[in-house]
This record gives sequence, structure tokens and C-alpha cells, in this order.
Amino acid sequence: MDLSDHFVLPGLIDCHTHITGQYEGNRQAAAVTRTDADAAVMATLYARRTLMAGFTTIRNVGSSGDAAFAMRDAIRAGRLPGPRILVAGESISPMGGHSDGTLGYRDDVFAMPGAMEGIADGAAECRKAVRAQVKRGADLIKLTATGGVLSDTAAGVEQQFFADELEAIVSTGHLLGRRVAAHAHGATGIKAALRAGVDSIEHGTYLDDECIALFRQTGAFLVPTIHAGKFVESKAAIEGFFPESVRDKAAAVGPLIQDAFGRAYRGGVRIAFGTDVGVGPHGTNAEEFVHMVEAGMPAAEAIHSATVNAAELCDLSDEIGTLEAGKAADVIAVAGDPTRDVALLQDVRFVMKGGIVFKRDGREVAGVLP
Repeated sequence: MDLSDHFVLPGLIDCHTHITGQYEGNRQAAAVTRTDADAAVMATLYARRTLMAGFTTIRNVGSSGDAAFAMRDAIRAGRLPGPRILVAGESISPMGGHSDGTLGYRDDVFAMPGAMEGIADGAAECRKAVRAQVKRGADLIKLTATGGVLSDTAAGVEQQFFADELEAIVSTGHLLGRRVAAHAHGATGIKAALRAGVDSIEHGTYLDDECIALFRQTGAFLVPTIHAGKFVESKAAIEGFFPESVRDKAAAVGPLIQDAFGRAYRGGVRIAFGTDVGVGPHGTNAEEFVHMVEAGMPAAEAIHSATVNAAELCDLSDEIGTLEAGKAADVIAVAGDPTRDVALLQDVRFVMKGGIVFKRDGREVAGVLP
């Protein structure tokens, strides 16, 4: 297959996605009207968009139900087109915390969530919640170390788990051979999660110099998700799009993520590419590259973060992240040199995953061997 007139790269890796959904203004109504089957059907569309955008591997860091697991397994078996998916299952959260899916509803609308839903208080329950996700088939563990933007509560974005709870989650995840990703905006939550030994911090909005020092000491990655910051910032300006408790957080947090990333990069923090698509639209993942370059990271290093670094964070360096004999044949191509113009990665012309071609000359094709 002749790609000599293209710039060829390894398949891209997005370390922070939510493949079974996409944020809408009617989020509360959707939660009580749509089923897990609806999520699975929509996930097939989002997975195709993601693959066509050149992302051949993703981490799905938090979703309810079984849809993400079913998507992962169907794609792995070759039944559906899509990226290789690492699934976290439910995010581990304290009762009333960022990933408590019952926030904002009457108490009688949903049953009280527990370990299978990722809700845990106290170290023992935290261990149980991790084990429950592994039992369900989780490839990694996701925890919410702080409050978040899109949860319907005015609880802020600072630390929500106690130190012993964080340590219980991380140690249990590692004991069971899983990497642990921590959603964290506020500085105290970032520090607590890093001290507990997490493998990555997702977002990192309010990181300070002490956080940067802890990143460098522990070797943890920052997964920046500027894409989501830009999305929530723009939607916060639309009257009625978010509940007021969410709108205030979106307006405050969204504009800060890009600057936090820039400070982390200049401070020597290891960066692994991640977008939080599912907040913003699936298939637009490569917009993150432009935001990273705007914040001061050279394009070549941004690409490195979505290949070599991301593969290391996913614990898949032996399979993906570089073009080498013996690795999975995940290959993409663009029309020009993305180290000179990183925006070219928003128009991927060729996609091969695992030696099977899914896109050629800018057009989707039924997955075929070359």
C-alpha cells in the first residue's frame, strides 16, 4: 500500500473518553428515559467516528451499565468497527460525590447506589467498589478525587475522598493489576491522589507548584482534557443549557484548564493525551492537539503524548504507540507534516487498525486487509 505522498504516524490514543454518551442539554430527562441498550446503539456510532478520526485506542474512563464492556468485546472480536477500548466501568466516588449518578433526583427515583455502581464511603467499601469493577471486567480503575463540573451539586471541585479512602482504592487497583486514573480539579485533591499513588490525574485544573513537584516525584501522568474545558466554557454562556449548579462551575473551571496544562508542561510533568470527549462531540478528539500547541507544547511533543506516552499509561507499550515490527499494525496518515501544522490531524486520510484498513483516501471503507 503506497502512502509515500502522505505523512504516516502510529494510530492515535485518547486516554480520557466516555464512549457511551455525549453531553446534551436534556441530561436529566435522558437519565430516566434512555436505557443501556440506547447507550450501546449510540456507542457504535461514536466508536466509528472515533476510529475515522484516527484514534485506534481509547480509555473509557467511567460509564454506567454494560454498554462499554459490550462495545469493547464486540470490537475486539471484529464484529464492529471501532478503536481498541480499555474500560474502567463505574467511576469510584463517595456518596454524593462527582460520579454519584443519583445527584439531582428525588430519593425514590433511583435505588441507593453501592459498590457495583462505584459508590463507596470508608476504606473497606472503597476496596469493595474496586473489586466490583474488576469483577465486571474493568481494564483500569477510575476514581473521583475531587468534585467535578457536570455533577448536579454545588459541592465545588475540591477534595472529596479522605486520604485512607484514596489509598485503599489505589492499592486495591494495583494489587489486582489495574492502573488507576484520578479525576481531580482542586489542588488539595490532586496532591492527595498523587500521594496515594495514582497513575494519572485527569484535568488537573488548579494544580500548583507543589502539585507539579509531586507529579515529577511520582512519575504520574497528567491527562489534560482541554477539549472539555473549552466545551463547558462555551456552553456556560448559553442560558439554560446547564443547571445553575453546573453552570457556575463550568464558567469557573472551563477557562483554566488550558493554562494549567501549559504550566504543567513547562514544569516537566509527563503528559498523556486525553480529551474527555463525550463531554464534547466524539470524533473531534484531534482539536486537543491545537489547544496543546496554543498552550506552548511543540506539535511533535503533542503527538508523542498521544502515541508513546499514552501507550505507556495504558500499559500497552509492547503493542501500540510506535511503528515497529511485531507491534499491532495501527497506522494513520495525513496529507502533510503535522509537526509543522498540527491541525492536519483533524483530517486523517487513512486509518489502519490491527492490519485492517478502515479508511482510505479520506473515505470510510468496510474493514479490509490491504
